[in-house]
Amino acid sequence: MYAGLQSMFYKYANGYGGWEEHRQAAACKHKELVCLRRDSAALQAVVSADEPFLLTVSEDTLFWKGGPLPIVRLEVEMDGPLGIKVHLIGLTPDDDGLHKSDVLLEQSSLYVAARQVQQVWIELEAGAGVPPAMYEGKIRLYRHTMFEDERLMEELIFTVSVREDMLPEPKDYRFYLDLWQHPSNIARKYDAELWSEEHFAILDRYLASLAALGQKALSVVVSEIPWSGQFSHMDGEPSDLFEYSIVRTVRRKDGTFSYDYSALDRYIELGERHGISSEIEVFGLLNIWQKDMYGAIVDGYPDGIRIRYFDEADRSYKFIREREPLERYIVSLEAHFAVKGWVQRVRILADEPSDIELFRLRTERLRRLAPSFRLKVAINHQEFLHEPLEGMHDAVPILHCALEYTGGPPTVPGRRLFYVCCYPDKPNTFLRSPALESRLLPWLAEELGYDGMLRWNYTVWPDEPMRSVRYRPSVWPAGDTNFVYPGRRGSPLLSLRYKWLQRGIRDFEYMQLLKETGRETAVLAARSCVFRYAKAADIVSGGPDTQPYSLDPDDYDSLYRQE
Repeated sequence: MYAGLQSMFYKYANGYGGWEEHRQAAACKHKELVCLRRDSAALQAVVSADEPFLLTVSEDTLFWKGGPLPIVRLEVEMDGPLGIKVHLIGLTPDDDGLHKSDVLLEQSSLYVAARQVQQVWIELEAGAGVPPAMYEGKIRLYRHTMFEDERLMEELIFTVSVREDMLPEPKDYRFYLDLWQHPSNIARKYDAELWSEEHFAILDRYLASLAALGQKALSVVVSEIPWSGQFSHMDGEPSDLFEYSIVRTVRRKDGTFSYDYSALDRYIELGERHGISSEIEVFGLLNIWQKDMYGAIVDGYPDGIRIRYFDEADRSYKFIREREPLERYIVSLEAHFAVKGWVQRVRILADEPSDIELFRLRTERLRRLAPSFRLKVAINHQEFLHEPLEGMHDAVPILHCALEYTGGPPTVPGRRLFYVCCYPDKPNTFLRSPALESRLLPWLAEELGYDGMLRWNYTVWPDEPMRSVRYRPSVWPAGDTNFVYPGRRGSPLLSLRYKWLQRGIRDFEYMQLLKETGRETAVLAARSCVFRYAKAADIVSGGPDTQPYSLDPDDYDSLYRQE
């Protein structure tokens, strides 16, 4: 039996390393960790053997269904008031065929093959009331087979130094995080009826996981399939990626239309209860994705908005095809947001427009109908940063556009974010990406003077995500579509990438705290450890012989060693 400790950023690819990798991974027996109050510190225990075994992190009785097999039980003990979370880490297939560590499992035991490295996530949480001090923890591994008594096989030691500084509550984070939500895909994975009690109970738990990151924007879809299902019909094995409207529309027998905003209101209020209340991000009114059969259906309107309604006259469902009722819907939606007192928080999202003149025509029409709506544009064409676009309140260039923009962050009245998606290749949050790149992204916001970051991918799972999140690999590298997995109990299973991003966000918050308390030199010193580029564009274009940012956790942790 081999057991040792690894950094929270340890990443394992089954079958990639050498014959002795399982022994080498367990060489370290002691770790020293640092965290602030209202923060956490994490590490991984790694366990392996030359023969298969069952690993458990529970005290429950356990036998192997196939007969006699060694049972290894791992327990964690702390000498202080820190909270302890322990998860087995599951493997997920990547595009190269290797299975890589990513998902934090809810199950408490796992079969481990001979010479396979099994990771265990161990997180120590320091609440606001934890006294600053050094706390010691122990990880013990016990082994038995069948009816034998357990025998202590290994004891590993770690310490957590809790500092005096305290992070804010996640709802008060300065880092502006915008991870898009896809509620219809969540409902599908649990066979829940859209906007039912069951669906909202599940969404409650997913919003809680976003709130823990400091999420600021709530995503709502107000027309049918604004991304046209990501054109999944073009794939050999399509996955269902359609997102449906949260607003129910009815055409009465007298020909007038009514709109049921109850699910919309309930979702927004649910987000507010979780502190996700800075922005209501509205999809489906601007720059609808169109191709082939998914083109525009309303004559005389310059965008592809699709509004489905129930016709009371013949009790059938139809789509609005005339300009006037479509425009009345947009006017009604603006009025509803205004009555609820939310309109200042509303952002109409345009996802990667490509034709600037067509986009200007669309925005002019929308703003004429709903002048209080502010626009937020995800930009992957450089000209959208140079051309003045009336109504663009928040600019979100893709990272390489943000880096190449010679005038610095684009000048807009609102927030300035950058985003990554299926590109650039690096830095990114794919399964194949180095672990530290997830942590790096918030550091980039600090380095470049941006308010935060956006990503499209919180729950855009393909059809069987617990089997594989690989989908359309020529476009979307594995991991591009998700930060969490659909747990069987109606809650999201977090990923290592989620945890690594969370660490970077907390680093960003600590940097703001240091600057506010006269310790900006500590921030500059830590940034100089992490960034090594000659010019900003090198961050995404650095060649094989240049590394524009550090991939050593110790360089990032230098932030916590500065005086």
